[in-house]
Amino acid sequence: MDLRALLAGLVFALIWSSAFTSARIIVEAAPPVTALAVRFLLSGVIGIGIALALGQTMRLTQAQWRSVVIFGICQNALYLGLNFVAMQWVEASLAAIIASTMPLLVAAANWGIFRDRLPALGLLGMAAGFLGVGLIMVQRLGGGADGLGIVLCLIGAVALTVATLAVRGASSGGGNLLMVVGLQMLVGAAALAPVAALTETLEVTWSTAFVVAFVYTTLMPGLLATLIWFWLVGRIGPTRAATFHFLNPVFGVAIAAALLGETLSWVDALGVAIVAAGILAVQLARAKPA
Repeated sequence: MDLRALLAGLVFALIWSSAFTSARIIVEAAPPVTALAVRFLLSGVIGIGIALALGQTMRLTQAQWRSVVIFGICQNALYLGLNFVAMQWVEASLAAIIASTMPLLVAAANWGIFRDRLPALGLLGMAAGFLGVGLIMVQRLGGGADGLGIVLCLIGAVALTVATLAVRGASSGGGNLLMVVGLQMLVGAAALAPVAALTETLEVTWSTAFVVAFVYTTLMPGLLATLIWFWLVGRIGPTRAATFHFLNPVFGVAIAAALLGETLSWVDALGVAIVAAGILAVQLARAKPA
């Protein structure tokens, strides 16, 4: 892995992990589905505008259009939508930890459903990762964490896993990368807008923190992190790129503790370390020739 890809992966993990903290700030001040739909709309318009200025077009490959629809619905509308709703009741650190199980769920599905071979290191890592998440959830539930919020986060992680598996043969090849990202955002906005209109009342508690969090979420996790991820997958491949996900629970918990003052017990710290080690073991095992 070259230095450029390494730095890009670290930046991606940091931005992606910070999204849970900024989302927590947003949902405390605005209706979650409405806020997310508006965020997707703005991210999509900005992304498509920049793409057109760079000479990109909407003439996408079949694989790219499949990516636009599936990721727009499963990743943006379901995964992020459910997480935004859940973070009205659960802490950003817990949401980040649950979301970080996506590489473990993908590995489990590839092994159990698609019969992909996984070395012993990968199986041990998968078991360790789920054990770490279970340890954290039992401790948090005992401390009064909201069960419905945890369930919504889990369903969101499964939705993201389904999206990843559904387009695992799709490539970002064919150019127009920023256009693909922008269109995915618009699909997410279109899917969430009717839900927001039917279920929420637009009431916003305006503050500097809310505005900064909303702008940051729109531009950084919304556009830049997604763009970096697709670039990284194209440069070093999905398996090696996914290795950076092992940093998400670590960064996610650290950022939530630093900016939101969320407490971190020794059980949380132990669970995060086990989850991170499990994800890394799975990705390293998958990177080895079978």
